[in-house]
Amino acid sequence: MAKRDYYEVLGVGKSASADEIKKAFRRKAVELHPDKQGGDEEKFKELNEAYEVLKDESKRKRYDQFGHAGVGSSAASDGNPFGGGFGQGQSVNFDFGDLGLGDIFESFFGGGGRRTSRQAQGRDVEVRVEIGFEEAIFGTEVDLSLNLEDTCPHCKGTTVEPGYELKTCDNCGGSGQVVNVMRTIFGNIQQASPCPVCKGTGKVPEKVCSVCHGRGTQKGNRDVSLKIPAGIDDGATIRLREHGEAVANGPKGDLYVSVRVKPHKKFTREGDLILSEEHVGMVEAALGTEITVETVDGPIGMKVPAGTQSGSDFKLSGHGVPHIRSSSRGAHIVTLIVETPTKLSNDQKELLEQFQRQKSKRHGLF
Repeated sequence: MAKRDYYEVLGVGKSASADEIKKAFRRKAVELHPDKQGGDEEKFKELNEAYEVLKDESKRKRYDQFGHAGVGSSAASDGNPFGGGFGQGQSVNFDFGDLGLGDIFESFFGGGGRRTSRQAQGRDVEVRVEIGFEEAIFGTEVDLSLNLEDTCPHCKGTTVEPGYELKTCDNCGGSGQVVNVMRTIFGNIQQASPCPVCKGTGKVPEKVCSVCHGRGTQKGNRDVSLKIPAGIDDGATIRLREHGEAVANGPKGDLYVSVRVKPHKKFTREGDLILSEEHVGMVEAALGTEITVETVDGPIGMKVPAGTQSGSDFKLSGHGVPHIRSSSRGAHIVTLIVETPTKLSNDQKELLEQFQRQKSKRHGLF
């Protein structure tokens, strides 16, 4: 579904002032807020996204010039779960079942996707990895070395010595519960609780494992090779199901990997856009030239039209951030800075003064 024009979303014209945009946003935000009767959550998100762009002078300028492609995409619009109108800090979870790419989902309020089952399971583990800017753009593979409770290699987590089996717990008769009678002023009250011998399972080993002594787990080192997908953003979380700590007779916990992306000395990222600046001299900007621009794909040539003003933006399509679950990429936006010389030779000064005199004559000042 095509995105609506941001000015249309806010109900203002393209020449609206910053104050008019702010007032329009506040008015519509009250009307559409999800907590208000008759509110609309999807339209409220759309409104917020539009305002985040139009309230920012540089983003608004790029939007006016390039449309939606000039301000990056959002998770709600095109499947790229980074950036967009909801700002930084959102929690993005990649659910990798077997170290391959699985379903990708997001939770704007954190903690999304964690298991809620009451079944006995191992402890979840959280770790952090740091990768470079280009590694986040193109994807990479990192090796994790973890020290945690893992399945006992001798009994395979059953707690039973190999060659023996589990038998019915004599203490609870296999029910997994024991009933205690409590005497109160209201009479005797029966209270059921997990059996302390079998821990509620109803089964006990004929002979406990000689290695883990019936725990089913052992502390040890585990190496995990993790593929990080192209386009991942700073602060994203990757979930590896059942790669956390082990527990006897139950599934392992999950492993949550928080990804931090190192800043780049030249590039910044905004959604699926990469932003950078290039400098040209005053004469080159006036006459037009071609410059070499550094991108994550390597240096490429870019034409600078004659008369280019300082602060002008140029879009290099397909040189931005890859979209998750898509072969397409965002754009690289280059802001051109025109440098005015600070030291001039006498000949250079004479040429500029001659230029100024000719300009003044054309305007009838002499």
